Amino acid sequence: MEQIIYGINPVMEALRAPDTKVKEILIAQGRKGNLERILQLAGEQHVRVRYRAGNDLTALAKARFHQGVVAMVEDYGYATLDRIIDRWKKSGIKALILVLDSIQDPRNLGALVRTANVCGAHGVIIPRDRAARITPIVVKASAGATALTPVARVTNIASTLERLKEEGIWILGAEAEAETSFFQQDMTMDLAMVIGSEGRGIRPLVLSKCDLTVSIPMRGQIPSLNASVAAGILLYEVIRQRLMI
Repeated sequence: MEQIIYGINPVMEALRAPDTKVKEILIAQGRKGNLERILQLAGEQHVRVRYRAGNDLTALAKARFHQGVVAMVEDYGYATLDRIIDRWKKSGIKALILVLDSIQDPRNLGALVRTANVCGAHGVIIPRDRAARITPIVVKASAGATALTPVARVTNIASTLERLKEEGIWILGAEAEAETSFFQQDMTMDLAMVIGSEGRGIRPLVLSKCDLTVSIPMRGQIPSLNASVAAGILLYEVIRQRLMI
């Protein structure tokens, strides 16, 4: 099966990613500038490039903001949990894995994968059912990070957390009612961070598998943060603490 991705950064990262097979690139007729690297990589990889009317690209991408570049790639290849674990062990650094418990919004998922990549996470784990999956909207929102950071789609998040524990990884959950502020929590150990869904948070069974829970202090009238913002705050706290060691 094929998947359509669009936008300069997502197409560029797809061409750079060793695990992504780009089959064809379509460029809007008259489109100029910022495409030299895409055309160079396409030429090196013998990827066919065709020029089409901008309206054709809009219809194909089902979005107006495609920046005049659309690519057909093989359907997204999810990583296995073993691959993420192996990537961590080969990296020689402390584990940092982002676990998303039923994120529903594709743009949130894309932003979360992008943040995970920027923060050096070894991978992202999502559930197979009742959650957003990797789609062109997610790829676009991730700015191409879905081609660079392994995303595993698992049947059961709770049992997956148990497997990570067996590998010596601590499970930390972001929970609004947690008594411990993230400012107070040591995050320098091998860590998998669980972020709950929009509105509901982490499901009770998944929460019961967490070794640690932390909250983010709120001072305004709105009682919660967007999931991707919360994850960004916590992931950067991990980076800050590890740089201090």
